[in-house]
Amino acid sequence: MLLSGCGEKKAEPDKKPPIRKTLTIGLIPEQNIFRQMERYEPLAKYLQAKTGYKINLVVLPRYGNIIDNFVSKSMDGAFFGSFTYALAHTKLGVEVIARPETLEGTSTYCGLIFVRKDSGIRTAADMKGKRFAFVDKATTAGYLLPMNYFHKNSISDPQAYLKEIYYTGTHEDAIYDVLNRKADIGSAKNTIFDKVAKTDSRLAQHLVILQRSPDVPENALALRKDVGDEVKKRLRDALLGMHSDPEGKKVLNDFGAAKFIPTTEDDYGPVYRYAKEIHLDLSTYNYIN
Repeated sequence: MLLSGCGEKKAEPDKKPPIRKTLTIGLIPEQNIFRQMERYEPLAKYLQAKTGYKINLVVLPRYGNIIDNFVSKSMDGAFFGSFTYALAHTKLGVEVIARPETLEGTSTYCGLIFVRKDSGIRTAADMKGKRFAFVDKATTAGYLLPMNYFHKNSISDPQAYLKEIYYTGTHEDAIYDVLNRKADIGSAKNTIFDKVAKTDSRLAQHLVILQRSPDVPENALALRKDVGDEVKKRLRDALLGMHSDPEGKKVLNDFGAAKFIPTTEDDYGPVYRYAKEIHLDLSTYNYIN
């Protein structure tokens, strides 16, 4: 430690803060597990260098596992989707820190309901007796949107109305299940849909979007409320300052973001309204598929 007033000592060069704690951060399974880790690992290494905390990333097999892992306290934080955040905040009091803004300047996403163009399905009435690929009961785009869609179309029991509802586990799988005719209808995040469409021209050729949800916050980092104020501050400062740092800019670009922006509970209003409209009580909701 350097003491003020010790002018005879040469100032030491800036050093990376020492590693003093390991933080386990969960990732929801939006895509293939290997692609998900490939995207987040450079960000984790950057945060480790800037904060002094070793960052251990864990891609969970299900969305709801994030809630379970917080309950068992084996996880310190997670990049939550909007619905998993609303659930975790309501049940556990997690605190949101920041979320990315894309290179195009957006920090939100919406849910999509889509079908094959040749399916003949264009309305809720056309969906009767069909197979619907949901993603997970703890997702906005992959569960809350289609349930709200059926509610607004006066379909009180989608399970009975449809031939089958099943859960794919990832948005990417829901998209491909419809494309490959395993399901007649699917729901997924627009950001994942657009990402897949950039590398697979069959989406534009064969799929049509029937419904879009209101915009909700992009996946945001939230932490356990008891993780400590110093931890929250270091992570928040590191994320919000990335775009001003040359090394941070490179990591952001590879991540597909221009910067991280402050995020608060108020940003999740559309998620809470969507849940309220279908009479879903977040405090007692069973998110197990």
